[in-house]
Amino acid sequence: MFGNLSLLTLQQYWWFLVSLIGALFVFITFVQGGQTLLYSIAKDEKQRNVLVGSLGRKWELSFTALVLFGGALFAAFPLFYAVSFGGAYYVWMAILFCFIVQAVSYEYRVKPNNFLGKRTYELFLYINGSVGIILIGIALGTLFTGGNFVRNSMNFSAWTLPTYGLEAVMHPFNVAFGLTLFFLARVQAALYFINNIDEALIYANAKKQLFKDAILFIGFFVLLVVMLLVMHGFSYHGGIVVQESHKFLNNFLATPLLAVAFLAGTLLVLYAIFITLFKASRRGIWFSGFGVILVVTSFKLLEH
Repeated sequence: MFGNLSLLTLQQYWWFLVSLIGALFVFITFVQGGQTLLYSIAKDEKQRNVLVGSLGRKWELSFTALVLFGGALFAAFPLFYAVSFGGAYYVWMAILFCFIVQAVSYEYRVKPNNFLGKRTYELFLYINGSVGIILIGIALGTLFTGGNFVRNSMNFSAWTLPTYGLEAVMHPFNVAFGLTLFFLARVQAALYFINNIDEALIYANAKKQLFKDAILFIGFFVLLVVMLLVMHGFSYHGGIVVQESHKFLNNFLATPLLAVAFLAGTLLVLYAIFITLFKASRRGIWFSGFGVILVVTSFKLLEH
């Protein structure tokens, strides 16, 4: 099937698959977003159990999608994987820890004779949904901004700073990326609860929370897009890597299909928020889901 395809075509094919998997992961982070809303939407233990029960049947999907994203990137672009993931080493280790405590929390939260208590495991779920998702956004941001990690012609790799990638948390673009992802996850979670749970109090509280998080998400999303369009990037010309001003804006202009997909996805997310808040619709998660997949896929394709 692939015998007659050029190396460039194969790279483009695999990068599209990696981008799509990454987009599916971002969509499924409504699970993590929901974990941060257990005390914002639920007002008593019974309601929290309802929320956790709704999320508990899906939390494996987000972990699986994240692992699949990393695995596909490693299989198709091992050198890029080594340099980019190695450049944010401590950040990815912290992300791994956040997902470990998530798995433990769903398993032991309601176990009999649980010596840590429900509140401790609910705190772990909040850490996974907040710190974990923000760090994932920061780590993904380094794919645009780069990291202080080098590899020479002798295949020797090393960090240029003793922080082992932790300096990524200080980069404004990476922070904006992380906060955008965090509030998007909370918006998606509110839309999911509205669609999935038929309980009046949860529905009313989810709509109130959706309004608050939607404002913050839109603000950080606009900031992220503006920063992306004005920042420089790197291009490969004549066997050398050169810096290019407005790299990602140029990629949008050179590939109108990506710009159309990005705009369409953004409008779908905004439409989902609008019909949920002002039209009493419970189907917003579906429009938002397709919108997120379009936006994130086109966002990732800008890197190639």
